[in-house]
Amino acid sequence: MTALNNDIFIRALLKQPVDRTPVWMMRQAGRYLPEYRKLREQAGSFLNLCTNPELACEATMQPLRRFDFDAAILFSDILTIPDAMGLGLYFTEGEGPRFKYPVKTAADIKKLPIPDPDIDLRYVVDAVRLIRKTLQGSVPLIGFSGSPWTLATYMVEGGSSKSFQKVKGLMYEQPKLLHAMLDKLAQSVAAYLNAQIEAGAQAVMLFDTWGGMLTSEDYIEFSLYYAKQIKALLKTDVDGQQIPTILFTKGGGLWLEAMTDAGYDALGLDWQTDLQKARARVGDQVALQGNMDPVALYAQPEIISEKVKTVLQKYGSGSGHVFNLGHGILPDINPDHVKAMVDAVHKYSPAYHQ
Repeated sequence: MTALNNDIFIRALLKQPVDRTPVWMMRQAGRYLPEYRKLREQAGSFLNLCTNPELACEATMQPLRRFDFDAAILFSDILTIPDAMGLGLYFTEGEGPRFKYPVKTAADIKKLPIPDPDIDLRYVVDAVRLIRKTLQGSVPLIGFSGSPWTLATYMVEGGSSKSFQKVKGLMYEQPKLLHAMLDKLAQSVAAYLNAQIEAGAQAVMLFDTWGGMLTSEDYIEFSLYYAKQIKALLKTDVDGQQIPTILFTKGGGLWLEAMTDAGYDALGLDWQTDLQKARARVGDQVALQGNMDPVALYAQPEIISEKVKTVLQKYGSGSGHVFNLGHGILPDINPDHVKAMVDAVHKYSPAYHQ
């Protein structure tokens, strides 16, 4: 494996000593950057941008040219697996992702294939390889996937949802059927993340965007169980080096102890979770990633600096913290405000690592 010039992100995830807190940002390649909007226009569509390795590489690199982030994250979408399963992913302006062929029946679930990442998702694997080569060891590359539960919500609902009525209906009325679907998705996600690791991803993250919509017992049964299954299937030893794993459940602050038991190296926290209390609850078992409110980036730079100080203060001294937003950056944020956040992390975090 190529030696990293900057490995503090990896070391923090593994709770090893660092001289400052690493920082990156969910959706750091995105619409808030004018150069990204230009690239998206050049691609013709969001899907074209995702499925072209050269363009995906360029999108991944853009924020690193502007900001001193400590990690790159693969530019892709969480719905690549359902698309590879033949559900016909498309995007509509103002509505987000949709599927031409949502999952409606037991027969639909039965015929879902487990995609071969090297064939059906080759464009992602190729993008990972190209990005790793382009990074030249400057910072580590994060690979990712949507969680089985989150993917299932889109596949059954046919797109985004507010009530999750269809997928929850399936969960309550035919739990065995939903479990059969989630099991296929867990196998698919594990194979997909392993392919990303093999292609060069140096950390992997599972995005459980809609886990927080479940009751506590349903979260454990229908979301966390499969996150645990995926973790057990991941091949995280590469040439004697450990590939750190991150589990992020938006709205998952209630279940930190159970999430810790899933075996991931780090837990992502949304902005509604108290970082100080979270650290007290998980102890030294896992690293924590987060968790500034994304809306705070609308504030003036001096206020952003104060918010950064608060997050750093909440975590306190020692390693095991990766600074991030509590969810993805919003599309109309001023890039100068991102710089203010990154600069503040660099300025104020060394005091917590002496």
